[in-house]
Amino acid sequence: MSTPAANDSSPGRMPVYFLGIGGPNSVENTDHPAYAKLAAVGQEITAKVKPKAVVVFSAHWRSGPNSLQINAAEKTDIIYDFYGFPPHYYEYDYPYKGSPEVAEKVIEKLEGSGIQVERVKRGLDHGVWAGFIVAFDPKKNPLNVPIVQVSLYNNDDSDRHYRVGQALESLRDEGILIIGAGMAVHNLRDYRNTLSTKKTMPYAFSFDEALKEAATANPEEREAKMSALMRRSDAREAHPSLEHILPIHIAAGAAGSDPGEQLWTFPEGSLSWAQYRFGEFAAA
Repeated sequence: MSTPAANDSSPGRMPVYFLGIGGPNSVENTDHPAYAKLAAVGQEITAKVKPKAVVVFSAHWRSGPNSLQINAAEKTDIIYDFYGFPPHYYEYDYPYKGSPEVAEKVIEKLEGSGIQVERVKRGLDHGVWAGFIVAFDPKKNPLNVPIVQVSLYNNDDSDRHYRVGQALESLRDEGILIIGAGMAVHNLRDYRNTLSTKKTMPYAFSFDEALKEAATANPEEREAKMSALMRRSDAREAHPSLEHILPIHIAAGAAGSDPGEQLWTFPEGSLSWAQYRFGEFAAA
């Protein structure tokens, strides 16, 4: 693989993204509406946003209840953190490099806000690479910049995750793109039933709409609305466990005074594939 290099241009303030990323099968589900939308967002990022590096939070890495972890290594392998798939799924690769330098910038921001963070060596989990293969196809649309993954807390405190985003907001002024990778609605308990019935659950619509209202609220009101979102009666139906929704709380926190926009949504069964962008990018 070629070594990812920073763009020579000096990008302005980066936007922030939340991407709906499915399981490993999403890599091959090319006819699904989310596939084309994720690829389009990836093209937007490489052609128009042009970050110098990406810092990503996935639903599939949680560390301690009161501390975070960060991959501080440059070279790591991807992680096959799933089971029961055909053998060829464990042969996928996603060429990328980390960046100790960018990791240290993240650590400085987090520790400066009183957030404990531990340096580790860990590869990208499928909550990142499965979606990035679609968004940033190594052959058709390579990202070619360092990727640094940071864990979530191992707790369900959405407000604390929002504050993680707030601590990292200023990275956006250094050409570093922050991405939250999860799902707007994610209930695997109901997933098999909806596959057989082809029915989309009511909470997939109601929570998806409530998330849009909170994430696209006036920035002065967004933090309170995002917090209130998780106290809704349908919140635990949409998310029996919260790891897939917490990345958008980080993204919204990192948005600062920038507004949020729902780029696309698709409630389906017990899921929603919504994508969001916070802030704008300079026109090419």
